[in-house]
Amino acid sequence: MNKQMTSAEAVAHLRDGMTIGFGGWGPRRKPMAIVREILRSDVKDLTVVAYGGPEVGMLLAAGKVKKLIFGFATLDAIPLEPYFRKFRQAGTLDVMELDEGLFQWGLKAAGMRVPFLPARAGLATDVLTHNPELKTIRSPYADGEELLAMPALYLDVAFVHVNRADRLGNTLVTGNDAYFDHHVVRAAKQAFVSAEEVVEKFELSKEEARFNTFERSLVTGVIEAPFGAHPTMCSPNYGWDMKHLKEYSDGASEENGWANYVEKYVQGGEEQYRENNGGTDYLASIPLPAL
Repeated sequence: MNKQMTSAEAVAHLRDGMTIGFGGWGPRRKPMAIVREILRSDVKDLTVVAYGGPEVGMLLAAGKVKKLIFGFATLDAIPLEPYFRKFRQAGTLDVMELDEGLFQWGLKAAGMRVPFLPARAGLATDVLTHNPELKTIRSPYADGEELLAMPALYLDVAFVHVNRADRLGNTLVTGNDAYFDHHVVRAAKQAFVSAEEVVEKFELSKEEARFNTFERSLVTGVIEAPFGAHPTMCSPNYGWDMKHLKEYSDGASEENGWANYVEKYVQGGEEQYRENNGGTDYLASIPLPAL
Protein backbone atom coordinates (compact mmCIF):
# COMPACT_ATOMS: atom_id res chain seq x y z
CA MET A 1 0.00 0.00 0.00
CA ASN A 2 1.45 3.34 -1.07
CA LYS A 3 1.28 5.67 1.96
CA GLN A 4 3.18 8.60 0.48
CA MET A 5 1.44 11.97 0.66
CA THR A 6 2.16 15.67 1.05
CA SER A 7 2.46 17.46 4.36
CA ALA A 8 -0.74 19.36 3.53
CA GLU A 9 -2.58 16.06 3.06
CA ALA A 10 -1.28 14.84 6.42
CA VAL A 11 -2.27 18.01 8.26
CA ALA A 12 -5.73 17.84 6.66
CA HIS A 13 -6.42 14.91 9.04
CA LEU A 14 -6.30 17.29 12.01
CA ARG A 15 -9.43 18.66 13.63
CA ASP A 16 -9.87 21.40 16.22
CA GLY A 17 -9.46 20.08 19.76
CA MET A 18 -7.35 17.04 18.88
CA THR A 19 -4.48 15.75 21.02
CA ILE A 20 -1.30 15.54 18.95
CA GLY A 21 2.17 14.29 19.83
CA PHE A 22 5.59 15.05 18.38
CA GLY A 23 8.65 12.84 18.24
CA GLY A 24 12.21 14.03 18.67
CA TRP A 25 13.78 15.59 21.75
CA GLY A 26 14.22 19.34 22.29
CA PRO A 27 16.07 20.64 19.21
CA ARG A 28 16.68 17.14 17.84
CA ARG A 29 14.89 15.53 14.89
CA LYS A 30 11.62 17.40 15.17
CA PRO A 31 9.10 17.16 12.27
CA MET A 32 9.40 20.88 11.59
CA ALA A 33 8.20 20.81 7.96
CA ILE A 34 4.93 19.38 9.26
CA VAL A 35 4.87 21.95 12.08
CA ARG A 36 5.15 24.71 9.49
CA GLU A 37 2.26 23.13 7.59
CA ILE A 38 0.18 23.18 10.79
CA LEU A 39 1.09 26.86 11.20
CA ARG A 40 -0.30 27.50 7.71
CA SER A 41 -3.55 25.70 8.57
CA ASP A 42 -6.65 26.89 10.42
CA VAL A 43 -6.61 24.14 13.06
CA LYS A 44 -6.72 25.32 16.69
CA ASP A 45 -7.40 24.33 20.31
CA LEU A 46 -4.84 21.53 20.19
CA THR A 47 -3.48 19.59 23.13
CA VAL A 48 0.22 19.19 22.35
CA VAL A 49 2.24 16.34 23.86
CA ALA A 50 6.03 16.51 23.50
CA TYR A 51 9.52 16.41 24.86
CA GLY A 52 9.35 19.98 23.64
CA GLY A 53 11.51 22.01 21.31
CA PRO A 54 10.70 24.80 18.85
CA GLU A 55 7.51 23.07 17.70
CA VAL A 56 5.99 23.88 21.10
CA GLY A 57 6.91 27.55 21.00
CA MET A 58 5.83 28.06 17.40
CA LEU A 59 2.43 26.48 17.92
CA LEU A 60 1.97 28.57 21.07
CA ALA A 61 2.95 31.77 19.28
CA ALA A 62 0.48 30.99 16.50
CA GLY A 63 -2.39 30.50 18.96
CA LYS A 64 -2.87 26.82 18.10
CA VAL A 65 -2.50 25.34 21.60
CA LYS A 66 -5.18 24.86 24.24
CA LYS A 67 -3.10 22.64 26.56
CA LEU A 68 0.51 21.47 26.73
CA ILE A 69 1.62 18.14 28.21
CA PHE A 70 5.40 18.12 28.40
CA GLY A 71 8.55 16.86 30.04
CA PHE A 72 10.52 19.99 29.11
CA ALA A 73 10.63 22.69 26.42
CA THR A 74 14.15 23.69 25.40
CA LEU A 75 16.44 24.63 22.55
CA ASP A 76 19.40 23.27 24.57
CA ALA A 77 21.96 26.04 23.97
CA ILE A 78 19.02 28.37 24.62
CA PRO A 79 17.84 26.69 27.83
CA LEU A 80 14.13 27.60 27.76
CA GLU A 81 12.10 27.67 24.55
CA PRO A 82 11.43 31.44 24.26
CA TYR A 83 7.71 31.47 23.43
CA PHE A 84 7.08 28.68 25.92
CA ARG A 85 8.76 30.92 28.53
CA LYS A 86 6.50 33.85 27.62
CA PHE A 87 3.29 31.83 27.93
CA ARG A 88 4.35 30.12 31.17
CA GLN A 89 5.39 33.38 32.80
CA ALA A 90 2.11 34.98 31.74
CA GLY A 91 0.19 32.12 33.37
CA THR A 92 -2.10 31.81 30.35
CA LEU A 93 -1.29 28.23 29.40
CA ASP A 94 -3.07 25.09 30.63
CA VAL A 95 -0.30 22.57 31.34
CA MET A 96 0.47 19.12 32.62
CA GLU A 97 4.14 19.26 33.58
CA LEU A 98 5.80 15.89 34.13
CA ASP A 99 9.29 14.63 34.68
CA GLU A 100 10.88 12.86 31.72
CA GLY A 101 10.29 9.39 33.12
CA LEU A 102 6.59 9.84 33.86
CA PHE A 103 6.08 11.40 30.45
CA GLN A 104 7.59 8.33 28.79
CA TRP A 105 5.49 6.08 31.08
CA GLY A 106 2.31 7.83 29.96
CA LEU A 107 3.14 7.29 26.29
CA LYS A 108 4.07 3.68 26.96
CA ALA A 109 0.77 3.04 28.77
CA ALA A 110 -1.12 4.47 25.79
CA GLY A 111 0.83 2.25 23.41
CA MET A 112 0.02 -0.78 25.56
CA ARG A 113 -3.66 0.30 25.64
CA VAL A 114 -3.78 0.21 29.43
CA PRO A 115 -5.25 3.10 31.47
CA PHE A 116 -2.13 3.68 33.57
CA LEU A 117 1.24 2.30 34.61
CA PRO A 118 2.50 2.31 38.22
CA ALA A 119 5.64 4.29 39.02
CA ARG A 120 7.71 5.46 41.97
CA ALA A 121 8.77 8.60 40.09
CA GLY A 122 6.89 11.71 41.15
CA LEU A 123 6.07 10.61 44.69
CA ALA A 124 6.84 13.23 47.36
CA THR A 125 7.50 15.84 44.65
CA ASP A 126 5.71 18.88 43.25
CA VAL A 127 4.62 16.78 40.27
CA LEU A 128 1.69 15.72 42.44
CA THR A 129 1.21 19.21 43.85
CA HIS A 130 0.86 20.80 40.41
CA ASN A 131 -1.03 17.92 38.80
CA PRO A 132 -3.88 17.15 41.21
CA GLU A 133 -5.45 14.89 38.59
CA LEU A 134 -2.65 12.37 39.17
CA LYS A 135 -3.66 9.59 41.56
CA THR A 136 -1.77 7.16 43.73
CA ILE A 137 -2.60 3.49 44.18
CA ARG A 138 -1.58 0.82 46.66
CA SER A 139 -0.07 -2.43 45.48
CA PRO A 140 -2.55 -5.32 45.88
CA TYR A 141 0.32 -7.63 46.81
CA ALA A 142 2.00 -8.30 50.14
CA ASP A 143 4.33 -5.29 49.89
CA GLY A 144 1.37 -2.84 49.94
CA GLU A 145 3.57 -0.15 48.38
CA GLU A 146 2.04 3.20 47.44
CA LEU A 147 2.73 4.06 43.80
CA LEU A 148 1.85 6.83 41.40
CA ALA A 149 -0.62 5.71 38.72
CA MET A 150 0.63 7.50 35.61
CA PRO A 151 -2.33 7.82 33.21
CA ALA A 152 -2.00 6.87 29.57
CA LEU A 153 -1.26 9.79 27.24
CA TYR A 154 -3.47 8.80 24.34
CA LEU A 155 -2.89 10.71 21.10
CA ASP A 156 -5.21 11.32 18.20
CA VAL A 157 -2.29 11.96 15.84
CA ALA A 158 1.49 11.55 16.07
CA PHE A 159 4.10 13.31 13.93
CA VAL A 160 7.72 12.14 13.75
CA HIS A 161 10.70 12.79 11.47
CA VAL A 162 13.14 10.11 10.35
CA ASN A 163 16.19 9.85 8.13
CA ARG A 164 14.71 7.54 5.51
CA ALA A 165 11.39 5.88 4.77
CA ASP A 166 9.78 3.87 2.02
CA ARG A 167 6.33 4.37 0.52
CA LEU A 168 4.99 1.40 2.51
CA GLY A 169 5.65 3.07 5.87
CA ASN A 170 8.92 1.39 6.85
CA THR A 171 11.25 3.88 8.52
CA LEU A 172 14.94 4.15 9.39
CA VAL A 173 16.42 6.32 12.13
CA THR A 174 20.15 6.19 11.43
CA GLY A 175 21.30 8.82 13.90
CA ASN A 176 22.81 8.12 17.29
CA ASP A 177 19.48 8.11 19.18
CA ALA A 178 15.93 7.11 18.25
CA TYR A 179 14.65 8.92 21.38
CA PHE A 180 11.09 7.79 22.18
CA ASP A 181 9.50 8.09 18.76
CA HIS A 182 8.29 4.49 18.92
CA HIS A 183 6.26 5.29 22.05
CA VAL A 184 4.81 8.42 20.42
CA VAL A 185 3.72 6.46 17.33
CA ARG A 186 2.26 3.56 19.32
CA ALA A 187 0.29 5.96 21.55
CA ALA A 188 -1.58 7.43 18.56
CA LYS A 189 -4.62 6.52 16.50
CA GLN A 190 -2.85 7.86 13.40
CA ALA A 191 0.85 8.51 12.76
CA PHE A 192 2.46 10.57 10.01
CA VAL A 193 6.17 10.32 9.29
CA SER A 194 8.26 12.89 7.44
CA ALA A 195 11.61 11.73 6.09
CA GLU A 196 14.70 13.23 4.55
CA GLU A 197 14.29 10.73 1.72
CA VAL A 198 11.46 8.42 0.63
CA VAL A 199 12.16 5.43 -1.63
CA GLU A 200 9.87 2.93 -3.31
CA LYS A 201 10.62 -0.07 -1.08
CA PHE A 202 13.36 -1.00 1.37
CA GLU A 203 15.39 -4.16 0.94
CA LEU A 204 17.02 -4.25 4.35
CA SER A 205 19.87 -6.33 5.65
CA LYS A 206 19.73 -7.60 9.22
CA GLU A 207 22.15 -4.84 10.18
CA GLU A 208 19.96 -2.13 8.61
CA ALA A 209 16.71 -3.51 10.03
CA ARG A 210 17.73 -2.52 13.57
CA PHE A 211 17.20 1.13 12.59
CA ASN A 212 13.49 0.45 11.99
CA THR A 213 12.11 1.24 15.45
CA PHE A 214 8.33 0.98 14.95
CA GLU A 215 5.96 -1.04 12.83
CA ARG A 216 4.90 0.13 9.37
CA SER A 217 1.34 -0.97 10.17
CA LEU A 218 1.13 1.99 12.56
CA VAL A 219 2.08 4.54 9.89
CA THR A 220 -0.81 6.34 8.23
CA GLY A 221 1.20 8.52 5.88
CA VAL A 222 4.76 9.19 4.70
CA ILE A 223 5.97 12.63 3.59
CA GLU A 224 9.25 13.34 1.81
CA ALA A 225 10.68 16.44 3.47
CA PRO A 226 14.36 17.17 2.76
CA PHE A 227 15.76 19.19 5.66
CA GLY A 228 12.36 18.64 7.24
CA ALA A 229 13.77 18.75 10.78
CA HIS A 230 15.48 22.14 10.29
CA PRO A 231 16.19 24.23 12.34
CA THR A 232 16.57 21.23 14.68
CA MET A 233 19.24 18.64 13.99
CA CYS A 234 18.82 15.40 12.09
CA SER A 235 21.89 13.29 12.83
CA PRO A 236 23.88 12.22 10.83
CA ASN A 237 22.50 14.41 8.01
CA TYR A 238 22.91 17.87 9.56
CA GLY A 239 23.19 19.67 12.88
CA TRP A 240 20.92 22.19 14.51
CA ASP A 241 21.05 25.69 13.03
CA MET A 242 21.99 27.94 15.92
CA LYS A 243 21.98 31.03 13.69
CA HIS A 244 18.33 30.36 12.84
CA LEU A 245 17.38 29.38 16.39
CA LYS A 246 18.94 32.56 17.78
CA GLU A 247 17.03 34.68 15.25
CA TYR A 248 13.84 32.88 16.24
CA SER A 249 14.58 33.25 19.96
CA ASP A 250 15.50 36.93 19.73
CA GLY A 251 12.23 37.60 17.91
CA ALA A 252 10.26 36.45 20.95
CA SER A 253 11.25 39.65 22.75
CA GLU A 254 10.40 41.92 19.81
CA GLU A 255 6.97 43.45 19.23
CA ASN A 256 6.61 42.07 15.70
CA GLY A 257 9.07 39.22 16.09
CA TRP A 258 6.64 36.37 15.50
CA ALA A 259 4.90 38.07 12.57
CA ASN A 260 8.26 38.74 10.94
CA TYR A 261 9.31 35.13 11.45
CA VAL A 262 6.11 33.80 9.87
CA GLU A 263 6.46 36.10 6.87
CA LYS A 264 10.07 35.07 6.28
CA TYR A 265 10.01 31.36 7.12
CA VAL A 266 6.44 30.01 7.07
CA GLN A 267 4.27 31.66 4.44
CA GLY A 268 6.38 30.82 1.40
CA GLY A 269 6.40 27.02 1.68
CA GLU A 270 9.30 24.61 2.08
CA GLU A 271 11.31 25.39 -1.05
CA GLN A 272 11.32 29.08 -0.17
CA TYR A 273 12.11 28.16 3.44
CA ARG A 274 15.26 26.34 2.37
CA GLU A 275 16.34 29.24 0.17
CA ASN A 276 15.75 31.75 2.98
CA ASN A 277 18.02 29.66 5.20
CA GLY A 278 20.96 29.70 2.80
CA GLY A 279 20.01 26.93 0.37
CA THR A 280 20.46 23.19 0.47
CA ASP A 281 24.26 23.21 0.21
CA TYR A 282 24.50 25.37 3.31
CA LEU A 283 21.91 23.35 5.23
CA ALA A 284 23.74 20.11 4.45
CA SER A 285 26.98 21.63 5.74
CA ILE A 286 25.69 22.57 9.21
CA PRO A 287 27.95 20.62 11.59
CA LEU A 288 26.62 18.26 14.21
CA PRO A 289 27.00 19.55 17.79
CA ALA A 290 29.51 17.85 20.06
CA LEU A 291 27.28 16.00 22.51
